[in-house]
Amino acid sequence: MTTLGVEDATTYARWFECLADPTRVRVLHAVATAPDGLTVGALAEEVGIGQSTCSHHVAKLAEVGFVRRSPRGTATVVTVNDACCTGLPHAADVVMGTLATQPCCTTIVPDNVTVRPMRARDFSAVRRIYGAGIETGDATFDTTVPPREVLEERWLPGHRWVAELDGRVAGWSALAAASSRECYRGVAETSVYVDAAARGGGIGTALLRRTVEAADHGGLWTLQTAIFPENKASLALHRRAGFRTVGVRDRIGRLGDRWRDTVFMERRRPTD
Repeated sequence: MTTLGVEDATTYARWFECLADPTRVRVLHAVATAPDGLTVGALAEEVGIGQSTCSHHVAKLAEVGFVRRSPRGTATVVTVNDACCTGLPHAADVVMGTLATQPCCTTIVPDNVTVRPMRARDFSAVRRIYGAGIETGDATFDTTVPPREVLEERWLPGHRWVAELDGRVAGWSALAAASSRECYRGVAETSVYVDAAARGGGIGTALLRRTVEAADHGGLWTLQTAIFPENKASLALHRRAGFRTVGVRDRIGRLGDRWRDTVFMERRRPTD
């Protein structure tokens, strides 16, 4: 049994204490769901409180790092600290001792979605969807789509899937070996990409479900992934599939001229 350390417990207690006020929880929610942040005035109006009260709650949230404040002309804009979007759920998991593997994706897959093994003729669509993901700037450190030959070598045979929506390739998933060392032969890294026009329709869930099930039956004991904190949809998708947050790797790599953090997540096969 692992005992929660005093330092972590103190940090988490400060976080939970900050959220003990219902109005403050509403303020944080409003900021977290505003892609470009909100001015204090707009935030006060959104939550239905006075501007001075709103400023007080924002200051408390900023003290523990949940939000950031920056000037925009004569106003102050409040934005969410993306690292906390994963750090806070991770803290709750640690405190409640629920870091063990969770069941995979219980969401029912839509009837018009079919997941099947990737074939040679799919690579044109796969690379197109990959390219669209790259263009978002929040999917991968890749800046160009790798050639088919590179992808063929990178991905594990038997662990490459496409999802068809009404007969058209709308997404794909694949596993790559995490290491060439023998001791890590059962560890693989996930990739899941969905066509922009098909997002929100269960494609990602269907793909990751098949990926996890095939891995569990195919001798792989750990699946892992590194996701940009800004990619909330991917974080949520992997959590639903039983992945847990291991940690946030600060400034782990550069994308263009910008240092980026990644959230490192993993899922262990239940039988292990």
